[in-house]
Amino acid sequence: MNFPLKVGVIGAGAMGADHVRTITTSVPAARVTAVFDPDTDRATAAAAPAQAAVLGAADELIASDQVDAVLIAAPDFTHAALALACLGAGKPVLCEKPLAVTAADALRVVEAEVSGGRRLLQVGFMRRYDPGFVDLRRTVTEGKIGDLRLIHAVHRNAANATNADDTGLITNSMVHELDVIPWLAASEITAIRVESPVQQGFRDPQLATIWLRNGVMASVEVFVNAGYGYDVRCEAVGTLGTVSLAAASPVSSRIAGVEGRVVRSDFVAHFADAYRVELGAWALAALAGTVTGPSAWDGYLAQAAAEAGVASLTSGQVVTVAPGERPSLY
Repeated sequence: MNFPLKVGVIGAGAMGADHVRTITTSVPAARVTAVFDPDTDRATAAAAPAQAAVLGAADELIASDQVDAVLIAAPDFTHAALALACLGAGKPVLCEKPLAVTAADALRVVEAEVSGGRRLLQVGFMRRYDPGFVDLRRTVTEGKIGDLRLIHAVHRNAANATNADDTGLITNSMVHELDVIPWLAASEITAIRVESPVQQGFRDPQLATIWLRNGVMASVEVFVNAGYGYDVRCEAVGTLGTVSLAAASPVSSRIAGVEGRVVRSDFVAHFADAYRVELGAWALAALAGTVTGPSAWDGYLAQAAAEAGVASLTSGQVVTVAPGERPSLY
């Protein structure tokens, strides 16, 4: 492919529009050449910073000779079909999480990529690019805290914006932790239990207990109506010490008799650096004909764990996660 990478963006909501801005201002290896969204006005507004073309359909964008690679930021239920279309066209694709709304559909994407014989797809688990998470993982893998025993994760939003029900809280929000915990522990999830102190209506918050193949255990709290802001925390506990994410706010203040740090209001601002690094790495890899980020298999594993978590929340039991054998492509 010629430099820079020509990117088509499907979906012009908050996430898609932010990706267009980030690529245009901060990713010299790529430029956005086309945008599609069913809402033409929204697509036009999102395309403006890049002076990109607004196309009339997703399949038109995928087939365009002005698009080298595709970024999927459309609603979750469209991800699997769009990813399959990109694989069929032989174009690199960055698909926002989740890869699919069911494990079966995610596995279909994996199988299509495997049958094609080469990796083209990356899943948008941007926490793997966040400087804090990267440093935390490096500290664990270098053995500085001894043998890893426990991981504690917290994921809170000020108010629910994307989760319509109990299932969505796991498959759309907790799915981030279901990817990052195995990445930190270098081991797959084998079982999960999900509970909530709320017994009627929307069960929020939820608390998961997770078991991994190497013996590490993890706890995950997801609370999407926490009220005060967007807050992500993670601590790894080892036999020689612990390591945890530092506060994300760059400054502290003393105003009106109160000392404190600002808590950001949304995930886009909180993970701005992660998105920038993720998009830059993806573009460079696509230009080189490779994929270096979270794979379709990683997306399938997270979705398989999420489905087990939904089953556990319903049954009150520990549910085994059994995704099957990893294909050699991954």
